[in-house]
Amino acid sequence: MKYVVFAFAILGVPPLALLLWVNLRWARYVIWGMVVAFCLYQATAINFFSHEDYTGSARGMEVSLIHLLSMALLLALAMRRKVQSFLPDGGFCIYLFYFLLCLPSLSAADDCLISWFEIWKMMLLFVVYLAVFSYLRATDDINALLLGFAFIVFVNFPPVVSQHFSAHYQAHGIFPHWNCMAMALHLFGTLFFAYYLMHGTRTLVGKILFLAFACAVISTFWSYSRGAFAVMPFGYGFTLLACLLEKRHLMRTLRRLLPIVLIAILGFIAILPRIIERFVTAPKASGETRVELAYCAREMIMDEPLRGVGINNWSLKMMPPHEYRANASDVVGRELDYIGIVETVYLLVGAECGLPALAAMIAWFGWYWVVCLKLLRRLVGTRWYFLPAGLIGGLTTNYMQSVLEWVLRQQMNLICLLFMFAIISYLNKDWRRLKELERG
Repeated sequence: MKYVVFAFAILGVPPLALLLWVNLRWARYVIWGMVVAFCLYQATAINFFSHEDYTGSARGMEVSLIHLLSMALLLALAMRRKVQSFLPDGGFCIYLFYFLLCLPSLSAADDCLISWFEIWKMMLLFVVYLAVFSYLRATDDINALLLGFAFIVFVNFPPVVSQHFSAHYQAHGIFPHWNCMAMALHLFGTLFFAYYLMHGTRTLVGKILFLAFACAVISTFWSYSRGAFAVMPFGYGFTLLACLLEKRHLMRTLRRLLPIVLIAILGFIAILPRIIERFVTAPKASGETRVELAYCAREMIMDEPLRGVGINNWSLKMMPPHEYRANASDVVGRELDYIGIVETVYLLVGAECGLPALAAMIAWFGWYWVVCLKLLRRLVGTRWYFLPAGLIGGLTTNYMQSVLEWVLRQQMNLICLLFMFAIISYLNKDWRRLKELERG
């Protein structure tokens, strides 16, 4: 039945694109439709050639309603000549280079179909990014995205509350894992935090985003993700520092910050025993496993430093006849009897795709972080300043948490990150025009 519904959804892409071509004002509802589809991701996605029992980062040739709506929106914008280039900026050129550097790993893959799942995912991410970027350039409708992000946080919050007060020790909301949820909410939370510090709660949008900020922070704490706790001060600290550097509204920012600090201190004291318990009672084997899997990744990198062992093939390479696990066992001095994925996205990419691909991925991540830093100077004194101020903190947490966990390769987290990259690219392209609009 799901395949029948999916077939009708595909057939609906051209008519929807035609409708948007006639009246672009409907595009905002398509953006919100993408947000709703994100909140119902598993229900609105279908896997072709599904391998649900596989332990890799992609388990099928997945297509979601988000992708179909992105295709319709992108097609409509192209017909209206709003898509000026399919390689809009340096960041996406680096992404294309990273994608191409992953392809040679197919020659070392045990199962090319398994590898294709990840390649397919990377291709669809391009569509999502370009659709959101082109929509922003055509409409300047940042509020549609901000309200969409707030909607995700609000939909996620009731399951988090339910899970927290039931048998679930670590809440994960609508996400597949608590680490995934915490990573995504860092992106949203820092953005809402920056908006509150810069604009307050005078408007309806301000009140909605402040409430979303509170829900994001509470949900992050109730995830009890050690990685999220470790990077959280850096993300919100960077955002706070960026907001304080906007000296024109320094006193106003400090006044808005004071109640947040007081509430945060009281809330932190209230949950501190659970946080301490989470770190103290964490199984010793968890830390040991991370180290041992890192040794396995090192063995793969040493064996195939240029092309890797095959994208999305980690779990296959951890089984006989391959000896990576056995070689790592010799290094650590005991037998390893698991095939889990290495707990850092950087070692995972280095092992599966080789060091050149890893360098390209780091350059891709770094490009947006550096551009975000530049935008702080370019947009100072404008109402858009909160965007780079929030995103500099959100990107920092995502990159740092990726050292501890591999969840940034999860589809939902990648979509969140690509939304933010699209915003940064839009600001970087149009910051001069946006400053002119501010003066006008």
